[in-house]
Amino acid sequence: MSLAYKISGLNRQRKYQKFLKYLGPTSNTTILDVGFNAEEYSAGDNFLEKNYPHPENITALGIDNPEQFLIRYPKVKALVYNGKSFPFQDKEFDIVWSNAVLEHVGSHNEQLIFLKEVNRVGKSFFITTPNKNFPIEVHTRTLFLHFLPKRIFDSYLKLIGKEWASGSYMNLLTKKRLIDLLAKAEIKNYTIIENRLGGLTIDFAIFKK
Repeated sequence: MSLAYKISGLNRQRKYQKFLKYLGPTSNTTILDVGFNAEEYSAGDNFLEKNYPHPENITALGIDNPEQFLIRYPKVKALVYNGKSFPFQDKEFDIVWSNAVLEHVGSHNEQLIFLKEVNRVGKSFFITTPNKNFPIEVHTRTLFLHFLPKRIFDSYLKLIGKEWASGSYMNLLTKKRLIDLLAKAEIKNYTIIENRLGGLTIDFAIFKK
């Protein structure tokens, strides 16, 4: 396993422990996991399903066919949606969990819709997303170049064979932009935790009780 994957795994474990600490789920807590991975590329994928002791209380929501996901996690319920409105009633779940998904849902307007839906269907939530101002772009392991205009960064990604990360694949957020989106989504009484690596903020964990 590469050093990058080891660091990512440790960081996900750290965020998971904060999820348990701040939201305190019990054996009766219903959880919506928004953004499951149909295919797993690392041990950190589908982290909640791998580690949470009550998988029968998890409903996973995503845009891909869940067939392989359900083979790996047969106790979890899985639904496919259109990537916009969540197919659930208001406050249907005790907690909405979404780990490193917000940056992948599209434009700022689509991110706004995503946050509104998370807040609508969950009584509380726990969301994480990378910090754009961290010097390394965590998906592509690229140093500093993600600070350039997106079209230039995308051209670079295509040049090095990482075209999969270009286009609408990710829209990284600064803390300022994240706070602005939360305000526009009319989400209040939340807390932002800055997870640090080497003294710098690598990502944000946002939770609302």
